[in-house]
This record gives sequence, structure tokens and C-alpha cells, in this order.
Amino acid sequence: MEELVEYIVRSLVDYPDEVSVEAVEGDGGVTYEVSVAQGDAGKVIGRGGRIIQSIRAVVKAAAAKTDQRAYVEVVG
Repeated sequence: MEELVEYIVRSLVDYPDEVSVEAVEGDGGVTYEVSVAQGDAGKVIGRGGRIIQSIRAVVKAAAAKTDQRAYVEVVG
């Protein structure tokens, strides 16, 4: 799942080498924390949060296939 998130985010940003995804296990599921270059955060979030919501929907659907819960957050 981590590779899926990284693949999607890398295809959106100007500096794909600066993308890092960290999986954080919790009681509710796994949270994928996405870190990008400072100027690329807006490209991942999108206008009104539409792009990040789409990424979350894709990851949530992929995780549901394996009976897991997954969340995506953009950090720093």
C-alpha cells in the first residue's frame, strides 16, 4: 500500500525525489504520512482538497480489499 501512495504522489509533484511516505501503525489502521517538497504540498492537496480526497479514496478502496483500514495525511 505504501508503494501505491508513493507512486500516486510522485506522479503529481515537480520534485519526485523529495517524496517520502512513512507508514504509522495505529489501533484504527495504518496512516501513511506523505512528506513532499515545500512547493509541492499544494499540488498534492489540490484546490479545496480535491486531489488529496481522491488519493484517500483510492487508498481506502485498495485497503478494503485486504480488510484493512488506511489513511493518508500530508505532513510538513
